[in-house]
Amino acid sequence: MGWSKEYLDIVLVPAGLFILSVYHVFLLYKYLKFPETTAIGFENHFRKAWVERMLQVEAKDRGLSLTTINSTISASTFLATTSLALSSLIGTLLADSSHQKLFKNSLIYGNTSSYINSVKYITLLICFLVAFGSFLQCVRSFVHACFLISMPNAVIPMSYAQKAVIRGSACWSIGLRAIYYATVLLLWIFGPIPMFAGSLIMVLVLHLLDTNVTPLHQFEEDNKSCNVVTETN
Repeated sequence: MGWSKEYLDIVLVPAGLFILSVYHVFLLYKYLKFPETTAIGFENHFRKAWVERMLQVEAKDRGLSLTTINSTISASTFLATTSLALSSLIGTLLADSSHQKLFKNSLIYGNTSSYINSVKYITLLICFLVAFGSFLQCVRSFVHACFLISMPNAVIPMSYAQKAVIRGSACWSIGLRAIYYATVLLLWIFGPIPMFAGSLIMVLVLHLLDTNVTPLHQFEEDNKSCNVVTETN
C-alpha cells in the first residue's frame, strides 16, 4: 500500500495537538511549583496585592477599583458573545453540506473528505464552546468580587476577594487558551501542514509570553506603613 496525502492528517494533526497540550501541561506544572517563573503567577501576585491595598480603604473610595474590574467584565462579555456567535456560525455550516465543496480544493494537501471536514468543524465548535463557558465563569467571578469589594459597613476577609479575583483570572486564561487551540484548528481547514506549523509557532510564541524573569515585588515597605496607620487608628 503506497503513501497517500490523506495520511498526513493522521500523523501531523495529532502531533500538533500533542505538542500544544504537552506545553500547557508543562506550563501548569511550572505555575503550581514555581509560579514566579510564569507570567500567570507574576500577574496573580500583583492581583493579590491589589486586592489587599484596595480593602484597606473605605468602601466609598473604591470606585476606581470597581471600574478596573468592570472593564475586565466588559472584555469577558465581548469575548463570550464572540465565541457564542462563532459557535452558532459553525453549527450552521455543519448543518449545510453544500459548503464542504469549497474545501475540496487541489491546493489543500491532505484529507478533504466530508467526514474529516465535519471533524474539523466539530473540534472548532468544542473549543469555542469551552471559551464561551470560561468567559462566562470569568464574568461570574468578577461580579462576585465586585459585590465583596463594594459591601459597605462590613469587614470582608481579604482571602474571599482574592479568591474571587484569582478564579476570574484563571477562567479568563482558560478562555484565551481555548481560543489559541481554535486558532490552530482553524489552520487545519487549509490542510494538516499549516496546522502543524501553526502549532509549533504557537508554542514558541506562548513560551515567550508565558515566561517571567522579573523578580516579584513584595511590597514590604507599603505593608509596614499600612500596619502603622492601622495601629495608630
